[in-house]
Amino acid sequence: MKGKDALLIIDVQNDFCPGGALAVADGDQVVPALNRYIEKFRRRKLPILATRDWHPVKTRHFKAFGGLWPPHCIQGSKGAEFRADLRLPSDAVVVSAGMSPDEEGYSGFDGRDDRGIELADLLRRLRVERIYVGGLATDYCVKHTVLDGVKHGFQVVLLEDASRGVNLKPGDAERAVAEMVQAGAAKIGGVEALSE
Repeated sequence: MKGKDALLIIDVQNDFCPGGALAVADGDQVVPALNRYIEKFRRRKLPILATRDWHPVKTRHFKAFGGLWPPHCIQGSKGAEFRADLRLPSDAVVVSAGMSPDEEGYSGFDGRDDRGIELADLLRRLRVERIYVGGLATDYCVKHTVLDGVKHGFQVVLLEDASRGVNLKPGDAERAVAEMVQAGAAKIGGVEALSE
């Protein structure tokens, strides 16, 4: 790890965890792993950013309006809140995606902070060169964020132990990991793989 690294946590929200409106199997199991990464990045005083789905009530993302998914992560709802056991520091930058009715918002790079600054610009302002990405779900928002990170010229590391997939079709998450690696992302399987 070095001064130009950042941790990017993807959509660890109630609706994507067991009991939520669009639960990822074992989605809550990413939390302990992510908390270990958070602690490591905090100790090094490196940036931590967290994306969230932040949908309006009516959006083409939802089945009722032509999309794939049931309603989830509706702005201001309990389901849209970050998991209570995710230990996000108070200075973590929150990036919201899928905010308009015509926006899918699969990639964190589609998102903006509360000042309207897009993720790529936020990372550049922080002088970030490499992002470590984990969260939900491997085969959707994590994958799209990783692929866009590579396209934007960042070095990208997938945190496999801190990601879980939806797997609408068996093996979707495995295929997503292969696609990310083929695009140029690296992957690690645990916080112990990070150098000090």
